[in-house]
Amino acid sequence: MSKKQKKHKYAERLKYMHMLEKGYSIKYISKHYGINEKLLGYLWARYQAEGPSALIKKANIKADYKFKVKVVRDIEENHLTLVDTSLKYNVSASQISVWLRFARAKGYEALAEIKPRGRPPKNDMGRPRKKKPEEMTELELLRYENECLKAENALLKKVKALVEERDARLRGIGRKPSKS
Repeated sequence: MSKKQKKHKYAERLKYMHMLEKGYSIKYISKHYGINEKLLGYLWARYQAEGPSALIKKANIKADYKFKVKVVRDIEENHLTLVDTSLKYNVSASQISVWLRFARAKGYEALAEIKPRGRPPKNDMGRPRKKKPEEMTELELLRYENECLKAENALLKKVKALVEERDARLRGIGRKPSKS
């Protein structure tokens, strides 16, 4: 069973950087505060290069095929480390390692086939968006109008049933139902 990773806020990360500046080791901070050693090393490298702003989470980027190939080729040709490359291109080291693994196993063409993980964007999910009345054909417009009328009819029937139920309940306890 794996330990759940703790999210470290900006203030905590800054505290870790100050501790590293004072001479504490990465291993000590990792052990006592529950932050991954690799992450701490990565943050330390970014902090040294960019300062405190490096500790703020960056926006996610959408990497296209050309960008992925450029990053992987740069690593292969210049023998860069993952941390150096992630600092240079502002992409997470773990993502770059995925790209490297794909490129080394299946070639650069495989980088185009990497599918994004997680939940798909809203426009790809669920039912298609409703058409506006001016976009509909005459048949679709009539069907839409028919659905609206059926829904309205069902609503009116439900309201009528609820009113009759309330009136019957009031008569049962000896009160007269209201006229409205």
